[in-house]
Amino acid sequence: MAAHHILLLSKPKPKPSLFLYASKATFISVSSPFIRRHKSTQTVASSLGGVQISKQDVVKDEPTNNVPDLIIFTKLGLQLHRRDNHPLRILKNAIYEYFRSNYNNQFLKFDDLSPIVTTKQNFDDVLVPADHVSRSYNDTYYIDADTVLRCHTSAHQAELLRKGYTNFLVTGDVYRRDSIDSTHYHVFHQMEGVRVFSPNDWNGSGIDGTSYAANDLKACLEGLTRHLFGAVEMRWVDTYFPFTNPSFELKIYFQEKWLEILGCGVMEQEILKRGGKTDNVAWAFGLGLERLAMVLFDIPDIRLFWSTDKRFTSQFTKGQLGIKFKPFSKYPPCYKDMSFWINDSFTENNLCEIVRGVAGDLAEEVQLIDNFTNKKGKTSHCYRITYRSMERSLTDKEINELQWNVRDQVQRQMNVELR
Repeated sequence: MAAHHILLLSKPKPKPSLFLYASKATFISVSSPFIRRHKSTQTVASSLGGVQISKQDVVKDEPTNNVPDLIIFTKLGLQLHRRDNHPLRILKNAIYEYFRSNYNNQFLKFDDLSPIVTTKQNFDDVLVPADHVSRSYNDTYYIDADTVLRCHTSAHQAELLRKGYTNFLVTGDVYRRDSIDSTHYHVFHQMEGVRVFSPNDWNGSGIDGTSYAANDLKACLEGLTRHLFGAVEMRWVDTYFPFTNPSFELKIYFQEKWLEILGCGVMEQEILKRGGKTDNVAWAFGLGLERLAMVLFDIPDIRLFWSTDKRFTSQFTKGQLGIKFKPFSKYPPCYKDMSFWINDSFTENNLCEIVRGVAGDLAEEVQLIDNFTNKKGKTSHCYRITYRSMERSLTDKEINELQWNVRDQVQRQMNVELR
């Protein structure tokens, strides 16, 4: 079960975590400029033998589709976690090795499941409330009203349980409308782990099934943490997720600071009941591969994972976890500010989608630097957009063209008044 943070009505809002993401954005309708009308039947597919996705599966000429062309034509099917010598695959295999050596190959591994799932799989099956903000079109990529690009690997949990699997790891690319900075990207990778117990496992232990599962979960993840990071100091923090109870976050003291590395907990019985396992208990965890890989490999910017520049890709070798990335250059950034009066439907996620749609990976950061409300009650935001290529110097001409295009798209698509 994976992601960043979640809010349930009548519950206090928790701190950011790694289980399920939900931003502060409010629900709005998707404007027509986001609708794709391509009729291409070309296949978006990885060359690694994994899932193949037809563009017809994603391109829908209807108003609920908010999947941008940048994802459809450049991200789907790439499966970075299955690429030879890629940091994400190296990390994934190191986790596999831990479970293989400590659990006698009991955990089945899934890393090529389709990222196209139903809203039921993505939300209902993991008990996300119908009015939860994570269902917003501001937060999740909808193909149509009933189909999304998964925003967490937990979307496959219930289906695998129904099929009878009791110990499994699911790795895959996940998609979220998110902010733009060095640690956030609209596509990243997660791993989900689930282990199911029967009464025979905890009978005679002197504790109930929930306590037994919680103890086993913590022992498992502490061992995994030592396997990846060495003998680090750890601490468990109680938290809240709608799909686990009790729920925990694991933090480690690494490189002179506390780092949250995963979220986990004992699975809610309702999820198990729906999977036909009424007498069982189970634990589940979720972690973000990029988050851990950036720390283990000293990778400073999440965009680098998508680089095909040999100066990046040649630095990593199969089976060598924790090789420290050596920056091959530092090209200068260019800052452009943009101010406008916002309206009631404005959200920062929508702004970032427009910036990404125009500038792609040349957009390094979008940061709110000024916010004020005038005497008439109108609110103005000023955002600083940082443009920088990781592979070359940008010219003044192309940066100016990008910025003017961003301004034009923001004004037209978001219906704001530029200042």
